[in-house]
Amino acid sequence: MGRILVNDLGRQAGAGEIRDAVERVIASGWYVLGQECAMFEREFADYCGTAFCIGVGNGTDALELGFRALGLANKRVATVANAGCYSTAALNAAGAVPVYVDVDPESQLMDLHGLAALADAGELDAVVVTHLFGLMHDMQAIRSIADDASIPVIEDCAQAHGARRNGRRAGSFGDVACFSFYPTKNLGALGDGGAIVTNNPELAARLSGLRQYGWEGKYRVMSPGGRNSRLDEMQAAILRAKLPQLDAGNARRREIAARYTQNIKHPGIVCPPVRGEDYVAHLYVVTCADPPGLRQHLAAADIATDVHYPIPDHLQPAFAGQLRRPTLPVTETLAGQVVTLPCFPELTDEEADRVIHHVNSWRR
Repeated sequence: MGRILVNDLGRQAGAGEIRDAVERVIASGWYVLGQECAMFEREFADYCGTAFCIGVGNGTDALELGFRALGLANKRVATVANAGCYSTAALNAAGAVPVYVDVDPESQLMDLHGLAALADAGELDAVVVTHLFGLMHDMQAIRSIADDASIPVIEDCAQAHGARRNGRRAGSFGDVACFSFYPTKNLGALGDGGAIVTNNPELAARLSGLRQYGWEGKYRVMSPGGRNSRLDEMQAAILRAKLPQLDAGNARRREIAARYTQNIKHPGIVCPPVRGEDYVAHLYVVTCADPPGLRQHLAAADIATDVHYPIPDHLQPAFAGQLRRPTLPVTETLAGQVVTLPCFPELTDEEADRVIHHVNSWRR
């Protein structure tokens, strides 16, 4: 019995297809913004159900450039504080003002009542919605709130590639939607990568310029705030090779998550409910009153765990004294209760059962 990792990238399927993709790029002699990137952008836009996809260097750049394209500098943007500080970092980089909304205690997604109260009060200029742990938010409800307030919606889909609700995929509801292809993501590159999808041709054109110095034509800088953030040909080709397997990988993740939820029977541990296609099980996160104790117990059984995420954004040391302290009781409580268990498509049923056994054997 070997060690069980939270996400074992060494076991990824499709190695032959990935090698073929790498060799194809090497043989082409074109490594940045070539045909592989253009074809991936078309294929991923089609997959998401959007008109446009713009490949960028990473998921955080996708968020920042999305904020810049929407003109959110000095604007108030609703977000959550329980998602690893990525949206906060991008908002700060774009010169926007984070306005934190507490989360629902079960789903851990942005609380709709809190969002509606801020929007109705005229205190928001935009909202960024994080589909946390692979669970897609109720985007029709979000859109209704945002549309009534005439504010744009940005979807943070970094953990929700392929999630579907009411027949539409994550990324197809927002004015823009941002993806990360970090290697651990459900659709992961072999390095950094990201993308922005949209149905708005003007935003797509603006984003295409912003990812390459703000150019409108070579060496002609027309958009302020541009940068060098391009999805390279190698990563685009690898993502093209892996995209056809995404739905099957998501289905396997859901199977593992359901197996955990149905079989973990511990009075001190709360599991997420069994869910449908709106959940792609990017992370399987339980809550308990003693996360260090559970993690130590599982580590002794050679089972790795993690914490997503231990420090809410508004409590990060870097922002001490810079942000008005919001009232986020659910966010702060959950940060002290969450533990992430192993969940990735190549995890075997036997390994999942081993995790279940040792979770159930924990004595507090």
